[in-house]
Amino acid sequence: MIQIKRIPSLAAILLISGLLFACASSGDSPTGTPAEIQEVQAQLLGDMPLPQGARISGGESIIIGGGSSWVGRAVINTLQGATDVYAFFQSEYPKAGWTTVSAVKAKTSILVFTKGDRTATVEITEGSLGGPKSVITITSSPKNASVTAPVKR
Repeated sequence: MIQIKRIPSLAAILLISGLLFACASSGDSPTGTPAEIQEVQAQLLGDMPLPQGARISGGESIIIGGGSSWVGRAVINTLQGATDVYAFFQSEYPKAGWTTVSAVKAKTSILVFTKGDRTATVEITEGSLGGPKSVITITSSPKNASVTAPVKR
């Protein structure tokens, strides 16, 4: 007896592809209207402005707390190139009350800001082909955190 194999229709292939894409991208960044996303990001990052259209990558970020006292690492995907993002941080963070401590523009750019008892390090890299145009990693911590070296036993 000869078995006949069914060839999946184009509609079925597109449906499966769409579901796989949705699963691959779910949980990666906030979803909702642009205003809702901006509100959630503002609640998480407080007084740290982000470039227009930027999205926090939930799978790569570690944010403890929220608002103006969060600590951890926020990985953010942007629609702008690294040069524009660097200019944004140099312009907008001082307007938000942050003081620039150090700024290095390079293939991987790094800016360091302080505000009150907090320090924020901003790392900007070019994105990948087919992905975001640039990726921002913001690390936030208390400025004078007591760090104790491990004791050798």
